[in-house]
Amino acid sequence: MKIVTFNVNSIRSRTQILLDWLQENKPDVLCLQETKVQDKDFPAEAFAFSGYDFVYKGEKSYNGVAIFSLKKLEAVEFGLDSDPKDEARMVKAQLGNLIIINTYIPQGFFVESDKYVYKLNWYKRLLEYFKKNFKPGDKILWMGDLNIAYEPKDVHDPVRLEGHVCFNKELSQLFKQFIDWGFVDLFRKFCSDEGQYSFWDYRDVNTLKRNRGWRLDYIMATKPMADVCKKCLIDKKPRMLDKPSDHTPVIAEFDNF
Repeated sequence: MKIVTFNVNSIRSRTQILLDWLQENKPDVLCLQETKVQDKDFPAEAFAFSGYDFVYKGEKSYNGVAIFSLKKLEAVEFGLDSDPKDEARMVKAQLGNLIIINTYIPQGFFVESDKYVYKLNWYKRLLEYFKKNFKPGDKILWMGDLNIAYEPKDVHDPVRLEGHVCFNKELSQLFKQFIDWGFVDLFRKFCSDEGQYSFWDYRDVNTLKRNRGWRLDYIMATKPMADVCKKCLIDKKPRMLDKPSDHTPVIAEFDNF
């Protein structure tokens, strides 16, 4: 079973990239973030013959999440179970007893802003959502653009960037509570190397060539899923295409469970 997370930074702008990538890689489940499109304008027709069942929730120009699956998605819900629900930032679905939660966590703007406070509160409400609705022994995959570089090696210049809205001790301490609850960072289960990133900023024209990136995209698993994960990697190739997203896919593969 192959599970993927990918911030596409506008699904309408990356439709052909996605179609080609789906055909080449054939994941069982693909979670997308920043689709940036209202539901009425989602390019459903383009994916109608892709072989995938898909659900989505979005808004104009911002946010937006979707899940594509080779099997029928069940028990689909959008948003948190507390206000504000932020339906365009979270979608939950099930495949049998596997629970999939796809999130696009707020970026936060800058640490002195109300948006950063909102980001911290969003993480806190998400943690309460997990504690209220699930157990660490459940089969859960939580993934998406989590807008955090958890450790210094998850960002290209940890000294200069310390205190950034996506890289600071306060945020990392909060994120650690999810790990303490029972989540495993699948990429770090298999790779402890520095220089492994999933995001390279458009604004620096040489950022990809110089590998000035961030690891912001994660697949987190409870122990029952982490135990059967046999591989997790970052696929850098889509970021190297013409007119790419500024993010690239993260892929996890599992034995039958």
